[in-house]
Amino acid sequence: MYPPELVQPMKEDLTSAGFSQLTTPSEVDEMINNADGTLLLVVNSVCGCAAGNMRPGVKLSLQNGTSPSALGTVFAGVDGEATAQARKHFLPYPPSSPSIALFKDGKLVHFLERHHIEGGTAQMIAENLSEAYKQYC
Repeated sequence: MYPPELVQPMKEDLTSAGFSQLTTPSEVDEMINNADGTLLLVVNSVCGCAAGNMRPGVKLSLQNGTSPSALGTVFAGVDGEATAQARKHFLPYPPSSPSIALFKDGKLVHFLERHHIEGGTAQMIAENLSEAYKQYC
């Protein structure tokens, strides 16, 4: 577990952009099962690729004309049970932090694993997500 004062700014980076912070397995299930339309669910983390690529890329992707109807996030290494529950919905993909999942009507339709995030730029992540939004949102 990371100290709350360390991760709070990293959590706020997404919650200030409209993401709901999910901290329990039931909150994760409720958001996935009850999202009307599409849901972008982000596994946030303290790693450098989350700060440099993932969070900026996710926020940039929301600035186009089409975006998901719901936004949620769990924090790996902090909200362990919520993160584990989210990962159950990501199968067959293995656990990955950070990662980004797009659901439509409760079904996983698009997924970015750490290796997609780590080697890319914020702009590349935003473009990838924007294309997925055009297809599913």
